[in-house]
Amino acid sequence: MHMKTAAVAGLLGLSARRINQLVEEGIAVRVDKTTIDAAATIQAYIAHVSGKATGAEVGLNLDRESARLKKEQADGHEIKNAQTRGELLQADDVERTWADALRRVRSGMLAVTGRVRQQIDLPLADAAIIDREIRDALSALSGGDGDSNEGAAQPSTTTETQTI
Repeated sequence: MHMKTAAVAGLLGLSARRINQLVEEGIAVRVDKTTIDAAATIQAYIAHVSGKATGAEVGLNLDRESARLKKEQADGHEIKNAQTRGELLQADDVERTWADALRRVRSGMLAVTGRVRQQIDLPLADAAIIDREIRDALSALSGGDGDSNEGAAQPSTTTETQTI
């Protein structure tokens, strides 16, 4: 179907000048100086506009992804700056420090029975009860079952004998 340039422009909601630009871009199909192949031009124009829309969506996605990347980079720099200022600590350093402190507490608690026996005349059976209670408490605090004797300081039997 052949139509005048102005008629095709009216159908597409464009100006006659824009139709001429579309001819130069290879989108509109001119039959002669004043006539356009309307069917071919409309199909080509729809394909052109659809391609632009798809390109615009891609552009929007690229803009969104670029913004996301910039935010992630900014967050990374913020973390590095906080580390430099000493506001953040490495998790493994914190874990190691706490583990060392808890080992010292455990060792100190396990040594209580032996230290007390050296200071007072504590029967071996009483020392064993105190030692078991300390171990049970430490085990409960650590989530254990209370039967662990690992690293335990047993009461000394060399300096005192139990009398019945």
